[in-house]
Amino acid sequence: MGSCDGRVVIVTGAGGGLGRAHALTFAAEGAHVVVNDYGVGREGQAIDGSVTPAEQVVAEIETAGGVAVANHGDVADWGQAEALVGQAIETYGRLDTLVCNAGFLRDRMLASMSEDEWDSVVRVHLKGHFAPARHAISWWRSEAKAGNEVVARLVNTTSGAGLMGSVGQGNYSAAKAAIAELTLQQAAEWGRYGVLVNAVAPDARTRMTSGIFYDEEAPVGWDPKGPDNVSPLMVWLGSAGCDVTGRVFEASGGQLNVCDGWQHGPVVSVGERMMTVAEVGDLVHRSIADAPSPAPVYGAAPA
Repeated sequence: MGSCDGRVVIVTGAGGGLGRAHALTFAAEGAHVVVNDYGVGREGQAIDGSVTPAEQVVAEIETAGGVAVANHGDVADWGQAEALVGQAIETYGRLDTLVCNAGFLRDRMLASMSEDEWDSVVRVHLKGHFAPARHAISWWRSEAKAGNEVVARLVNTTSGAGLMGSVGQGNYSAAKAAIAELTLQQAAEWGRYGVLVNAVAPDARTRMTSGIFYDEEAPVGWDPKGPDNVSPLMVWLGSAGCDVTGRVFEASGGQLNVCDGWQHGPVVSVGERMMTVAEVGDLVHRSIADAPSPAPVYGAAPA
């Protein structure tokens, strides 16, 4: 018996790297998987090939005895995201889990970044998370209102860059930070319909990170930065056994940790009167003095 026997799962961006590992692990745990991949390169460029990445992953799943179907939609396109959710329901009769993972990079320092580099990355990551989820919640909400039991799970993909920042990746960092907040919002609004929502910031060697953060060649033997190290957490969060919501986790190499996001810091006051501009600086420094220091931005020069 697998942890996801009979569950219908969509994994976006599942043609390689983390998404592929997630799709394979869900299938190994008994899920019926819709393998979504638009079929583009690390920077969103077209790639050649008679067999699409999504079809290749479906073939791997079927060879291993699993059940899967390919989808080639653009998850940031409203109509194609709706069709993706519709395909899962039409093919397997239901939808239980949505894993949002699709994305690409167009890295550049903010002072040199173009409008298109900003828009395209924010679109694929942030809208590419919202659009499929918006159509999924339409299905889940209608099921709940019809009196049917809903045990749905949504797992978003944020990043350490979104939690801490990353020099040279301002577009990506901003989008991933927004996804972390989107997760909290979805969890707060959708729990009433039987939907639990969490996010994962993975640390792994993939097409997007190789040659940037990690060597392109994986080590011989177990790779602590292999994407398959992250998938068990994604699959548990996407299973009926998951009993947490509204949390963000980091995962890498056999370890995980919950991330504690924005919190109300130390409050300083001037009493029941309006503060003056002259005293604001002192108040700011008093509040900062009693607060924990923020985590450093990845790639930033030491303070």
